[in-house]
Amino acid sequence: MYKVLVIEDEDCVRSNVRDILELSDFEPIAARNGVEGVEMAFRHQPDLIICDVMMPELDGHGVLKRLREEEKTATTPFIFLTARADRTDLRQGMQLGADDYLTKPFTPEELIESVTVRLDKQASVRAQSQEQMDALRNNLLKALPHEFNTPLNGIIGFASLLKIESDVIEPDEIREIAEALEHSGRRLHRLVQNYLFYAQLEMIAGDRDKLKPLKEQDASCSLQSIVPEVAREIASEAEREADLCLELPEAMVPMGKSYFRKLVQESIDNAFKFSQPGTPVEIAAIARGGNLVELSIRDRGRGMSPEQIAQIGAYMQFERQLYAQEGSGLGLAIAKRLVEFHGGSLKLECQDGQTLVLVCFGDDVQQN
Repeated sequence: MYKVLVIEDEDCVRSNVRDILELSDFEPIAARNGVEGVEMAFRHQPDLIICDVMMPELDGHGVLKRLREEEKTATTPFIFLTARADRTDLRQGMQLGADDYLTKPFTPEELIESVTVRLDKQASVRAQSQEQMDALRNNLLKALPHEFNTPLNGIIGFASLLKIESDVIEPDEIREIAEALEHSGRRLHRLVQNYLFYAQLEMIAGDRDKLKPLKEQDASCSLQSIVPEVAREIASEAEREADLCLELPEAMVPMGKSYFRKLVQESIDNAFKFSQPGTPVEIAAIARGGNLVELSIRDRGRGMSPEQIAQIGAYMQFERQLYAQEGSGLGLAIAKRLVEFHGGSLKLECQDGQTLVLVCFGDDVQQN
């Protein structure tokens, strides 16, 4: 049985709403004013809140603001009851996070329909979140052991070899072992840093106060100052310098250097990782006037289905049983978050054997 908190200072209205809810198999609890309503919301954790707008001491807007500031009530469905429904009033409530409005007088059918719709929507959101958590848990169980153990096994194995065979190993062999140790160590370090960085991005995703300094850091940077250098480093590491094609104009992007470098690194690394040597990786950009900039990264890898594109997220790799590659599936998830936090969009398209990552910045960007 769903618990519904009714916050209303008029006795007759409060009583009528309670009776309607009880007759429809809900469990209503009631508060006589905004201050009492906030306290009862924190104490009883209702599934939904119905609140009058015009109340003494603390009005409905004040109640909603207080509840949205607390984690345990931040997402509780909230319906306003109001005798006035002018646009200013509606806009203020929606900006604070209200889910619906009921204008007095209302019928029992209107009340129950509004309550049912909001509860069904909340249940759907929770079910979707649970599915995402289950998928994340499964992907973690599949990806983490392999991704951590592979470089760790390399480090431990080569270190043991040095320890046991130190008296007979030739200098050239020592150098090769040292290079292998360095490669494994760098891989493990990047893996740990990516997990920590993605966790940080997810933690601040719903916190505007934490998001603001992330967006304002360094303000902006130039495409030419970051992309060619990062692209050549990755191509060189993959021994595919001849596959790299660059066509970049002078243009500014609204992102700090460190974040833009991370975005570019993960996107380009993904293109080289999932395409074969001897096939081109094309990196281009277009400045369309104003502050609209499009950066495209195109490869001829195995591509992805529309269903796989829709599922892109952290710790997600596809068809891993068929294709072996390093990586935790975090790269595009990190890039997508960074772009969105800075007012842009990241689109992934696969067609005719080509994979295109399109990053757009500017006032005219359409969010998807």
